[in-house]
Amino acid sequence: MPERDLSEIEDRIAAESAFVEDLLEEMSRVVVGQRYMIERLLIGLLADGHVLLEGVPGLAKTLTVRTLSDAIGTDFQRIQFTPDLLPADLLGTQIYDQETGSFSINKGPIFTNVILADEINRSPAKVQSALLESMQERQVTIGETTFPLDDLFLVLATQNPIEQEGTYPLPEAQVDRFMLKINVTYPTGEEELEIMRRMAQTDASPSVEAVASPRQILRARTVINDLYIDERLEQYIVNLVLASRDPEAHGLGEMAPLLEYGASPRASINLNLAARAHAFLRHRAYVTPEDVRAVATDVMQHRLVITYEAEAEQVAAADLVDRILGSVEVP
Repeated sequence: MPERDLSEIEDRIAAESAFVEDLLEEMSRVVVGQRYMIERLLIGLLADGHVLLEGVPGLAKTLTVRTLSDAIGTDFQRIQFTPDLLPADLLGTQIYDQETGSFSINKGPIFTNVILADEINRSPAKVQSALLESMQERQVTIGETTFPLDDLFLVLATQNPIEQEGTYPLPEAQVDRFMLKINVTYPTGEEELEIMRRMAQTDASPSVEAVASPRQILRARTVINDLYIDERLEQYIVNLVLASRDPEAHGLGEMAPLLEYGASPRASINLNLAARAHAFLRHRAYVTPEDVRAVATDVMQHRLVITYEAEAEQVAAADLVDRILGSVEVP
Protein backbone atom coordinates (compact mmCIF):
# COMPACT_ATOMS: atom_id res chain seq x y z
CA MET A 1 0.00 0.00 0.00
CA PRO A 2 1.37 3.49 -0.84
CA GLU A 3 2.70 5.38 2.17
CA ARG A 4 0.34 8.28 1.51
CA ASP A 5 -2.74 6.06 1.52
CA LEU A 6 -1.61 4.37 4.76
CA SER A 7 -1.07 7.77 6.34
CA GLU A 8 -4.60 8.83 5.38
CA ILE A 9 -6.04 5.68 6.94
CA GLU A 10 -4.00 6.30 10.09
CA ASP A 11 -5.49 9.78 10.36
CA ARG A 12 -9.02 8.38 9.96
CA ILE A 13 -8.37 5.69 12.56
CA ALA A 14 -6.99 8.25 15.01
CA ALA A 15 -10.21 10.23 14.64
CA GLU A 16 -12.71 7.37 14.55
CA SER A 17 -11.11 5.28 17.33
CA ALA A 18 -10.79 8.12 19.81
CA PHE A 19 -13.84 6.86 21.68
CA VAL A 20 -12.28 3.48 22.52
CA GLU A 21 -10.36 4.57 25.65
CA ASP A 22 -13.36 6.58 26.89
CA LEU A 23 -15.56 3.54 26.42
CA LEU A 24 -13.18 1.19 28.24
CA GLU A 25 -12.74 3.66 31.09
CA GLU A 26 -16.48 4.21 31.46
CA MET A 27 -17.18 0.46 31.53
CA SER A 28 -14.48 -0.06 34.16
CA ARG A 29 -16.56 2.10 36.52
CA VAL A 30 -19.05 -0.78 36.68
CA VAL A 31 -17.22 -3.93 35.55
CA VAL A 32 -14.15 -4.91 37.56
CA GLY A 33 -11.48 -6.65 35.50
CA GLN A 34 -12.71 -8.84 32.62
CA ARG A 35 -10.70 -6.70 30.17
CA TYR A 36 -10.34 -9.68 27.82
CA MET A 37 -14.10 -10.22 27.64
CA ILE A 38 -14.80 -6.51 27.16
CA GLU A 39 -12.29 -6.23 24.31
CA ARG A 40 -13.77 -9.27 22.56
CA LEU A 41 -17.26 -7.81 22.87
CA LEU A 42 -15.95 -4.62 21.28
CA ILE A 43 -14.37 -6.66 18.49
CA GLY A 44 -17.74 -8.30 17.82
CA LEU A 45 -19.45 -4.92 17.89
CA LEU A 46 -16.93 -3.28 15.54
CA ALA A 47 -16.68 -6.25 13.15
CA ASP A 48 -20.46 -6.80 13.07
CA GLY A 49 -20.23 -10.30 14.52
CA HIS A 50 -22.26 -12.10 17.19
CA VAL A 51 -20.54 -13.35 20.34
CA LEU A 52 -21.08 -16.46 22.48
CA LEU A 53 -20.01 -16.13 26.12
CA GLU A 54 -19.38 -19.32 28.07
CA GLY A 55 -18.70 -19.30 31.79
CA VAL A 56 -20.07 -20.29 35.16
CA PRO A 57 -22.72 -18.06 36.79
CA GLY A 58 -21.67 -14.89 38.56
CA LEU A 59 -18.84 -13.76 36.27
CA ALA A 60 -20.55 -10.47 35.25
CA LYS A 61 -21.47 -11.63 31.74
CA THR A 62 -24.93 -10.07 31.84
CA LEU A 63 -23.66 -6.96 33.65
CA THR A 64 -20.92 -6.44 31.06
CA VAL A 65 -23.30 -6.73 28.11
CA ARG A 66 -25.80 -4.32 29.66
CA THR A 67 -23.02 -1.88 30.56
CA LEU A 68 -21.65 -1.97 27.00
CA SER A 69 -25.09 -1.23 25.61
CA ASP A 70 -25.56 1.72 28.00
CA ALA A 71 -22.09 3.07 27.24
CA ILE A 72 -22.79 3.26 23.48
CA GLY A 73 -26.35 4.53 23.89
CA THR A 74 -28.14 1.67 22.14
CA ASP A 75 -31.42 -0.10 22.77
CA PHE A 76 -30.99 -3.29 24.78
CA GLN A 77 -33.14 -6.34 25.45
CA ARG A 78 -32.40 -9.32 27.68
CA ILE A 79 -34.23 -12.55 26.99
CA GLN A 80 -34.06 -15.44 29.42
CA PHE A 81 -34.11 -18.60 27.33
CA THR A 82 -36.17 -21.36 28.95
CA PRO A 83 -37.49 -24.76 27.75
CA ASP A 84 -41.01 -23.35 27.33
CA LEU A 85 -39.95 -20.29 25.30
CA LEU A 86 -41.73 -20.03 21.95
CA PRO A 87 -40.51 -18.41 18.71
CA ALA A 88 -43.32 -15.84 19.04
CA ASP A 89 -41.94 -14.81 22.45
CA LEU A 90 -38.74 -13.83 20.67
CA LEU A 91 -39.87 -12.56 17.27
CA GLY A 92 -43.41 -11.34 17.86
CA THR A 93 -46.75 -12.52 16.53
CA GLN A 94 -49.83 -11.64 14.51
CA ILE A 95 -52.84 -10.41 16.49
CA TYR A 96 -56.35 -10.67 15.06
CA ASP A 97 -58.57 -7.61 15.44
CA GLN A 98 -62.22 -8.70 15.56
CA GLU A 99 -63.53 -5.22 14.84
CA THR A 100 -61.60 -4.74 11.62
CA GLY A 101 -61.29 -8.41 10.69
CA SER A 102 -57.57 -7.99 10.02
CA PHE A 103 -54.25 -8.97 11.57
CA SER A 104 -51.73 -6.60 13.08
CA ILE A 105 -48.10 -7.31 13.93
CA ASN A 106 -46.88 -7.19 17.51
CA LYS A 107 -43.10 -7.08 17.30
CA GLY A 108 -41.05 -9.06 19.82
CA PRO A 109 -37.93 -8.14 21.82
CA ILE A 110 -35.61 -9.16 18.96
CA PHE A 111 -36.30 -5.75 17.40
CA THR A 112 -33.52 -3.94 19.22
CA ASN A 113 -29.81 -3.14 18.79
CA VAL A 114 -28.14 -5.36 21.37
CA ILE A 115 -29.88 -8.53 22.49
CA LEU A 116 -28.65 -10.69 25.34
CA ALA A 117 -29.75 -14.29 24.86
CA ASP A 118 -29.23 -15.52 28.40
CA GLU A 119 -28.60 -19.27 28.72
CA ILE A 120 -29.29 -19.70 25.03
CA ASN A 121 -28.92 -23.49 25.17
CA ARG A 122 -31.97 -23.88 27.41
CA SER A 123 -34.47 -23.42 24.57
CA PRO A 124 -35.49 -26.06 22.00
CA ALA A 125 -34.77 -26.22 18.27
CA LYS A 126 -37.75 -24.10 17.14
CA VAL A 127 -36.52 -21.09 19.10
CA GLN A 128 -32.93 -21.66 17.95
CA SER A 129 -34.00 -21.73 14.30
CA ALA A 130 -36.04 -18.55 14.75
CA LEU A 131 -32.99 -16.80 16.15
CA LEU A 132 -30.83 -18.16 13.33
CA GLU A 133 -32.62 -16.13 10.63
CA SER A 134 -32.12 -12.96 12.65
CA MET A 135 -28.41 -13.65 13.16
CA GLN A 136 -27.60 -14.57 9.58
CA GLU A 137 -30.09 -12.70 7.42
CA ARG A 138 -30.55 -9.69 9.71
CA GLN A 139 -34.29 -9.93 9.23
CA VAL A 140 -37.37 -11.34 10.97
CA THR A 141 -40.32 -13.04 9.31
CA ILE A 142 -43.69 -12.91 11.08
CA GLY A 143 -46.45 -14.61 9.12
CA GLU A 144 -45.96 -13.54 5.52
CA THR A 145 -44.20 -10.27 6.35
CA THR A 146 -40.42 -9.86 6.58
CA PHE A 147 -38.94 -7.00 8.58
CA PRO A 148 -35.29 -5.87 8.30
CA LEU A 149 -33.40 -5.36 11.54
CA ASP A 150 -31.34 -2.27 12.37
CA ASP A 151 -27.86 -1.86 10.89
CA LEU A 152 -26.53 -2.10 14.44
CA PHE A 153 -27.82 -5.51 15.54
CA LEU A 154 -25.79 -7.78 17.78
CA VAL A 155 -26.63 -11.05 19.51
CA LEU A 156 -24.60 -11.69 22.64
CA ALA A 157 -25.45 -15.11 24.03
CA THR A 158 -24.43 -16.84 27.25
CA GLN A 159 -24.30 -20.48 28.21
CA ASN A 160 -23.27 -22.37 31.33
CA PRO A 161 -20.60 -25.03 30.67
CA ILE A 162 -21.10 -27.00 33.90
CA GLU A 163 -24.85 -27.57 33.92
CA GLN A 164 -26.10 -29.74 31.05
CA GLU A 165 -29.37 -31.11 32.49
CA GLY A 166 -32.35 -29.64 30.68
CA THR A 167 -30.27 -28.02 27.95
CA TYR A 168 -30.36 -28.27 24.17
CA PRO A 169 -26.86 -28.22 22.66
CA LEU A 170 -26.60 -25.57 19.97
CA PRO A 171 -26.49 -27.08 16.46
CA GLU A 172 -23.22 -26.62 14.58
CA ALA A 173 -24.98 -24.43 11.99
CA GLN A 174 -25.94 -21.93 14.67
CA VAL A 175 -22.66 -22.04 16.56
CA ASP A 176 -20.91 -21.25 13.27
CA ARG A 177 -22.88 -17.98 13.07
CA PHE A 178 -21.12 -16.64 16.14
CA MET A 179 -17.99 -14.75 15.20
CA LEU A 180 -16.38 -15.33 18.58
CA LYS A 181 -16.74 -17.74 21.47
CA ILE A 182 -15.28 -16.37 24.68
CA ASN A 183 -14.42 -18.54 27.67
CA VAL A 184 -15.06 -16.23 30.63
CA THR A 185 -12.79 -16.98 33.59
CA TYR A 186 -12.80 -16.18 37.31
CA PRO A 187 -11.44 -12.82 38.48
CA THR A 188 -8.12 -12.58 40.28
CA GLY A 189 -8.00 -12.27 44.05
CA GLU A 190 -7.35 -8.54 43.81
CA GLU A 191 -10.28 -8.09 41.41
CA GLU A 192 -12.53 -10.19 43.64
CA LEU A 193 -11.72 -7.94 46.59
CA GLU A 194 -12.67 -4.85 44.54
CA ILE A 195 -15.88 -6.54 43.36
CA MET A 196 -16.86 -7.30 46.95
CA ARG A 197 -16.17 -3.76 48.11
CA ARG A 198 -18.26 -2.27 45.29
CA MET A 199 -21.17 -4.69 45.31
CA ALA A 200 -21.55 -5.79 48.95
CA GLN A 201 -24.07 -3.02 49.56
CA THR A 202 -27.85 -3.16 49.73
CA ASP A 203 -28.19 -0.16 47.42
CA ALA A 204 -25.49 -1.06 44.88
CA SER A 205 -26.79 0.08 41.50
CA PRO A 206 -23.82 1.01 39.28
CA SER A 207 -24.52 2.86 36.06
CA VAL A 208 -22.62 4.44 33.17
CA GLU A 209 -23.05 7.38 30.85
CA ALA A 210 -23.17 7.03 27.07
CA VAL A 211 -19.70 7.99 25.83
CA ALA A 212 -20.17 6.72 22.26
CA SER A 213 -23.06 6.44 19.83
CA PRO A 214 -24.36 3.88 17.35
CA ARG A 215 -23.36 6.27 14.56
CA GLN A 216 -19.74 6.21 15.76
CA ILE A 217 -19.78 2.41 15.78
CA LEU A 218 -21.11 2.29 12.22
CA ARG A 219 -18.46 4.80 11.07
CA ALA A 220 -15.78 2.71 12.76
CA ARG A 221 -16.96 -0.36 10.82
CA THR A 222 -16.39 1.54 7.59
CA VAL A 223 -12.85 2.46 8.64
CA ILE A 224 -12.10 -1.14 9.61
CA ASN A 225 -12.83 -2.20 6.04
CA ASP A 226 -9.96 0.04 4.88
CA LEU A 227 -7.30 -1.35 7.22
CA TYR A 228 -4.32 -2.76 5.36
CA ILE A 229 -3.71 -6.49 5.52
CA ASP A 230 -0.78 -7.97 3.63
CA GLU A 231 -1.28 -10.83 1.17
CA ARG A 232 1.10 -13.02 3.20
CA LEU A 233 -1.04 -12.45 6.25
CA GLU A 234 -4.18 -13.36 4.31
CA GLN A 235 -2.48 -16.60 3.30
CA TYR A 236 -1.51 -17.19 6.93
CA ILE A 237 -5.18 -16.95 7.93
CA VAL A 238 -6.13 -19.46 5.25
CA ASN A 239 -3.33 -21.79 6.32
CA LEU A 240 -4.57 -21.77 9.92
CA VAL A 241 -8.03 -22.81 8.78
CA LEU A 242 -6.72 -25.42 6.33
CA ALA A 243 -4.58 -26.94 9.09
CA SER A 244 -7.75 -27.61 11.08
CA ARG A 245 -9.23 -29.51 8.13
CA ASP A 246 -6.15 -31.48 7.08
CA PRO A 247 -3.74 -31.62 10.03
CA GLU A 248 -1.45 -34.21 8.43
CA ALA A 249 -0.66 -31.91 5.48
CA HIS A 250 0.53 -29.26 7.93
CA GLY A 251 2.77 -31.44 10.10
CA LEU A 252 0.08 -32.13 12.70
CA GLY A 253 -0.54 -35.82 12.09
CA GLU A 254 -1.04 -36.50 15.81
CA MET A 255 -4.12 -34.24 15.71
CA ALA A 256 -5.93 -36.20 12.99
CA PRO A 257 -7.59 -38.72 15.40
CA LEU A 258 -8.75 -35.82 17.60
CA LEU A 259 -10.53 -33.79 14.91
CA GLU A 260 -13.72 -34.91 13.21
CA TYR A 261 -14.34 -31.70 11.28
CA GLY A 262 -12.25 -28.58 10.80
CA ALA A 263 -13.28 -24.95 10.69
CA SER A 264 -15.67 -23.66 8.03
CA PRO A 265 -14.95 -20.83 5.56
CA ARG A 266 -16.63 -18.48 8.02
CA ALA A 267 -13.54 -18.99 10.19
CA SER A 268 -11.23 -17.37 7.64
CA ILE A 269 -13.70 -14.54 7.01
CA ASN A 270 -14.13 -13.85 10.71
CA LEU A 271 -10.41 -14.20 11.44
CA ASN A 272 -9.79 -11.43 8.93
CA LEU A 273 -12.51 -9.18 10.33
CA ALA A 274 -11.69 -9.81 13.98
CA ALA A 275 -7.98 -9.18 13.38
CA ARG A 276 -8.85 -5.86 11.71
CA ALA A 277 -11.01 -4.88 14.68
CA HIS A 278 -8.22 -5.91 17.08
CA ALA A 279 -5.82 -3.62 15.20
CA PHE A 280 -8.39 -0.81 15.25
CA LEU A 281 -8.66 -1.02 19.04
CA ARG A 282 -4.91 -0.39 19.10
CA HIS A 283 -5.26 2.56 16.70
CA ARG A 284 -3.26 0.89 13.92
CA ALA A 285 -3.90 1.21 10.20
CA TYR A 286 -2.56 -2.24 9.41
CA VAL A 287 -2.98 -5.81 10.66
CA THR A 288 -0.07 -7.78 12.13
CA PRO A 289 0.35 -11.53 12.74
CA GLU A 290 -0.11 -10.79 16.45
CA ASP A 291 -3.61 -9.47 15.72
CA VAL A 292 -4.53 -12.72 13.97
CA ARG A 293 -3.03 -14.89 16.69
CA ALA A 294 -4.75 -12.86 19.43
CA VAL A 295 -8.22 -13.66 18.09
CA ALA A 296 -7.57 -17.09 16.53
CA THR A 297 -8.73 -19.19 19.47
CA ASP A 298 -11.92 -17.20 19.97
CA VAL A 299 -12.75 -17.41 16.26
CA MET A 300 -11.85 -21.07 15.66
CA GLN A 301 -12.48 -23.11 18.81
CA HIS A 302 -16.26 -23.40 18.47
CA ARG A 303 -15.98 -24.29 14.79
CA LEU A 304 -13.92 -27.44 15.41
CA VAL A 305 -15.79 -30.70 15.97
CA ILE A 306 -13.62 -32.93 18.13
CA THR A 307 -13.83 -36.74 18.29
CA TYR A 308 -14.77 -38.97 21.21
CA GLU A 309 -11.08 -39.80 21.48
CA ALA A 310 -10.28 -36.15 22.13
CA GLU A 311 -13.02 -35.98 24.76
CA ALA A 312 -11.67 -39.13 26.41
CA GLU A 313 -8.21 -37.60 26.53
CA GLN A 314 -9.72 -34.34 27.84
CA VAL A 315 -8.38 -32.37 24.88
CA ALA A 316 -10.44 -29.26 24.24
CA ALA A 317 -10.90 -27.54 20.90
CA ALA A 318 -8.96 -24.54 22.24
CA ASP A 319 -5.99 -26.85 22.87
CA LEU A 320 -6.07 -27.95 19.23
CA VAL A 321 -6.11 -24.33 18.06
CA ASP A 322 -3.03 -23.70 20.20
CA ARG A 323 -1.27 -26.62 18.47
CA ILE A 324 -2.19 -25.20 15.07
CA LEU A 325 -0.85 -21.77 16.04
CA GLY A 326 2.37 -23.38 17.19
CA SER A 327 2.84 -25.33 13.95
CA VAL A 328 1.76 -23.07 11.07
CA GLU A 329 4.58 -20.77 9.96
CA VAL A 330 4.08 -17.12 10.84
CA PRO A 331 4.83 -14.67 7.98
